Amino acid sequence: MLRHPLWGAICLLAVSLVLCTDKLCTDARPSAYALLVDDDDDEEDGGDGSSSFSFSSPQATPDELAFGFYDGTCPNAEAVVASTVRELFAGDPNVAAALVRLFFHDCFVHTLCSVFFSSPDARMQGCDASVLLDRIGGGGKSEKDAAPNRSLRGFGAVDKIKARLEKQCPGTVSCADILALAARDSLVLVGGPTYPVLTGRRDSAGSFYDDVNIPAPNATYAMTLSAFARRGFTERETVALLGAHSIGKVQCRFFRDRIYNFAGTGEPDDSLDADMVGEMRAVCSGDGAAPMEMGYYRQGREVGFGAHYYAKLLAGRGILRSDQQLTAGSTVRWVRAYASGHRGEEAFREDFAHAMVKLSALAPLTGSAGQVRISCSKSVE
Repeated sequence: MLRHPLWGAICLLAVSLVLCTDKLCTDARPSAYALLVDDDDDEEDGGDGSSSFSFSSPQATPDELAFGFYDGTCPNAEAVVASTVRELFAGDPNVAAALVRLFFHDCFVHTLCSVFFSSPDARMQGCDASVLLDRIGGGGKSEKDAAPNRSLRGFGAVDKIKARLEKQCPGTVSCADILALAARDSLVLVGGPTYPVLTGRRDSAGSFYDDVNIPAPNATYAMTLSAFARRGFTERETVALLGAHSIGKVQCRFFRDRIYNFAGTGEPDDSLDADMVGEMRAVCSGDGAAPMEMGYYRQGREVGFGAHYYAKLLAGRGILRSDQQLTAGSTVRWVRAYASGHRGEEAFREDFAHAMVKLSALAPLTGSAGQVRISCSKSVE
């Protein structure tokens, strides 16, 4: 389909109108960024250098997300999610990063603007638990089958949370809301910031294999920015969200090319620190099955969520090329800001929380749309 030259501007306007609701919107209050980024940089970023989110009191209607959506129908819903996540985390700390990644991959499927400019009957779908669905009978592939999703974990954890909620409140709490709440609770357990989660999402009846378009591990910073911009995220919000890579593990196959034969040169990626190349090669030795810690410290050393991720990028220790690329263009100013000591850590935590709230509001199904699944891997017949 041919697009008018103004398509991009119209698209971003449409996205801003969808995301700016009476429940969640940006205001003019300066954030911690104002202390860390020069005025000239703000101008280059389109004047959005100071932005903050305000949260109003919930006034739930059937077609809206709200705080405490389940207060009347399943009062303990959020407590059940939190306690189950804590229990799972105690048994396997890696479940936290798995649940956060699962939530991101669920919300990031549909490009909002592709829906705006498609058929009149099209409906935006983002955070709808479509990533949890198995193939239906002999039907087409599910999102689980898409290349970026084949390494996803945490499905069993979601099933355990759902089973406990079904015992207390059958057919009430959606899998989409479970993902949103579990991601927030997981981040808190690894030392991340807490933030309010609106609930009331409903589950998709279908999965969207052809619409899975997650930025690749070897993406350039321009490719990453483009992917996030299509979902309505600014450069600043993009860099903040990628701070989730301060936790979790990554398999050798996602970075092997950088340490042995980058771009067909027969040499490592020259943006990598030499010591880091050695550490990465040690992980890939043998069958390369053991994953590498994303904590950006030496292998096997436990480290939590935080802005140390950005300091390591400045030192050339980005494991994924898409991470290291944040230092290769205009995004480096946000990397430097977040890596600037205590004030940078505070700014990062504030901005990451704001960006996660925005992510969780990406085109959910609400009201009479969608369904509430009994099993998160199967749609309701």
